Amino acid sequence: MELTLTNFLLFMVNCVLTNNFIFSRYLGCCPFLGVSSKVETASGMGIAVTFVMALASLFTYFVYHYVLVPLQLAYLITISFILVIASLVQFVEMFMKKSMPSLYNALGIYLPLITTNCAVLGATILNIDNSYNLFWSVMNGVFGAMGFMLAIVLMAGVRERLEASNIPKAFKGFPISLVVAGLMSVAFLGFAGLGKM
Repeated sequence: MELTLTNFLLFMVNCVLTNNFIFSRYLGCCPFLGVSSKVETASGMGIAVTFVMALASLFTYFVYHYVLVPLQLAYLITISFILVIASLVQFVEMFMKKSMPSLYNALGIYLPLITTNCAVLGATILNIDNSYNLFWSVMNGVFGAMGFMLAIVLMAGVRERLEASNIPKAFKGFPISLVVAGLMSVAFLGFAGLGKM
């Protein structure tokens, strides 16, 4: 794909809105529902996922094209990509524990879950399936993660408002979160066709 401003903007809109990992591809739902109770924690998780997804897209590109393909080991793509992602998550976890202990404690178990976040693995495998070059692979990781962050922060904002709302007892807590997630997913379907390349 040629690098022009139009293509770049269309690619960004496509990744963030049209093919949002949460609302269109349904990847990464565990941290989406688990960490989206407060905007502060949701934005922290979104930043961590953005960092991991961008670096994972970069490193997995090199692993695939310069290690797996030349050695005819392309069938090990899933295992090798999970190892790269797990290493990056360990790095992010150590960094956050040292520099942002309050956010580290707030994220709790969900920070190590980035390792098994299927949105991160999905982005890296989509890069290979779509035959993106290095630039577009990293951009797919960055913009896909921005779409993930948009979704999780929007959900956190809605859930904070729901805490003060008069909701029927049967819907309080997790059930209303699922209803809201479904409605937001339907709303994101409105972006279908926008940013077609």
